[in-house]
Amino acid sequence: MFRSALILRSTRRLLNRHHPITAVNSPIPVITTLTHRKLVAPVNTYTSNFVNAFSSATVLYYTSSSISSNSTENDATVELLEGERVPPRLTDGMNDAYLAIELALDSVVKIFTVSSSPNYFLPWQNKSQRESTGSGFVIRGKRILTNAHVVADHTFVLVRKHGSPTKYRATVQAVGHECDLAILVVESEEFWEGMNSLELGDVPFLQEAVAVVGYPQGGDNISVTKGVVSRVEPTQYVHGASQLLAIQIDAAINPGNSGGPAIMGDKVAGVAFQNLSGAENIGYIIPVPVIKHFIAGVEERGEYVGFCSLGLSCQPTENAQIREYFQMQSKLTGVLISRINPLSDASRVLKKDDIVLSFDGVPIANDGTVPFRNRERITFDHLVSMKKPNETAELKVLRNGEVHDFKITLHPLQPLVPVHQFDKLPSYFIFAGLVFIPLTQPFLHEYGEEWYNTSPRRLCERALRELPKKPGEQLIILSQVLMDDINAGYERLAELQVKKVNGVEVLNLKHLRQLVEDGNQKNVRFDLDDERVIVLNYESARIATSRILKRHRIPHAMSSDLTDDQNAAEPQLACSTSL
Repeated sequence: MFRSALILRSTRRLLNRHHPITAVNSPIPVITTLTHRKLVAPVNTYTSNFVNAFSSATVLYYTSSSISSNSTENDATVELLEGERVPPRLTDGMNDAYLAIELALDSVVKIFTVSSSPNYFLPWQNKSQRESTGSGFVIRGKRILTNAHVVADHTFVLVRKHGSPTKYRATVQAVGHECDLAILVVESEEFWEGMNSLELGDVPFLQEAVAVVGYPQGGDNISVTKGVVSRVEPTQYVHGASQLLAIQIDAAINPGNSGGPAIMGDKVAGVAFQNLSGAENIGYIIPVPVIKHFIAGVEERGEYVGFCSLGLSCQPTENAQIREYFQMQSKLTGVLISRINPLSDASRVLKKDDIVLSFDGVPIANDGTVPFRNRERITFDHLVSMKKPNETAELKVLRNGEVHDFKITLHPLQPLVPVHQFDKLPSYFIFAGLVFIPLTQPFLHEYGEEWYNTSPRRLCERALRELPKKPGEQLIILSQVLMDDINAGYERLAELQVKKVNGVEVLNLKHLRQLVEDGNQKNVRFDLDDERVIVLNYESARIATSRILKRHRIPHAMSSDLTDDQNAAEPQLACSTSL
């Protein structure tokens, strides 16, 4: 097998981006460029099995033109007038497509989003707003299901149903960025007149036909694209940088399709959410188990909590010599534990070099896979992710040649360096022109599309590899120095981690602020990476903070999450102080 630099992309249509379209002997638009949010890490996808995954797709478009047909045995295009109904053809594939249309007309909506992302280099302000469109569909309980990236960092959301010129205001009830799903609600009773909800089905088998419904670029009306299931396996979700079960299909999924349903028969088989850059007709949908897990979590707890993790990094044991070294008998299979998250419940009972043999009674193969449906196999991480928070899992472990049974409580785990920070403002603290922030991957993304090559190497490595050692721990860095007489000479110390303040190790940004404002010492000392030191006179620095904030038109010396009741007025007072 060889590796190819094919990149997974989310498929929200950005209205303020330019999308060149080239016609190729059919009314199907071919997208030559597509830009979206930055990847959390470079994605390499094995492509040796892609040859058999391609097949022609059936595409149905609703346009303002009259009925026309240009089809072959496996490729057909039908155009309908708005609201016009055409009897189904005799072929099963076309029957499925027309059934999908009938279901979609009263269920699928177009979503219009205005969003504004934070500026992580200047965390006290946002970037300019942008407009985008996506798709969604009605589920039970008068709710709309769509992708999280369709409404990420939203400031205003509107929805429009098929055949209506009116847009209705929608609010985001819950968002799961990890699984790229969101639930919207519309208060207007007029909107719900004539709307029907779609039912969730099952995970389709290979080569089963699905119809993707939505509002992709190239037109304003609803579109139905038909394809077949090519693969079912855990895949990287670009938006949330997570590894969850996904379905690969050969139907075209383009910008604007995001959030639309993939219909199989008369039920939903998944939600369209991303495609593969550099390849034709390779799209991905979120399967029903992930959707149900998200919805159930929201209904039970009132908000999205997350997907569970064991907190383990495991290595395959396919080599016979490593199995012999760890005293694995010929009938035993499993994976080797190489690292354990200190904050996980697994750290309480498991040890490095343990061999995990089974999860909840399901044997784990030497390559880390477990049985799935009809002679298919997927990584055992899928079994872990489908567990509810605080549920218990039974693990069979081989340690020093002896088999042990352990029970581990599962819950979502947060990395030391957050992978995403959607729908929230960045944290920051400014003291004497020194801007302190917790390191996040969105901050590294500000260095460009190739951030893993252009961002500070040391920070990048820590962001991708280091694990938290204490609850609430953050990696605090000096992001920049706002120049002033008081900090002259310290400007070259930016982008270094802050280790200690006045000799005390820093736990997180709130802790750093408390150590700085303690005021018990005449000077404040910051110990940074590379044994670098910053020393400031506390009173002089406090006065300098006021004039620096005013000079740079910064409204507050700290983000709102660091401001408690007793200090709420302090940043505003500092800004009002004259030079």
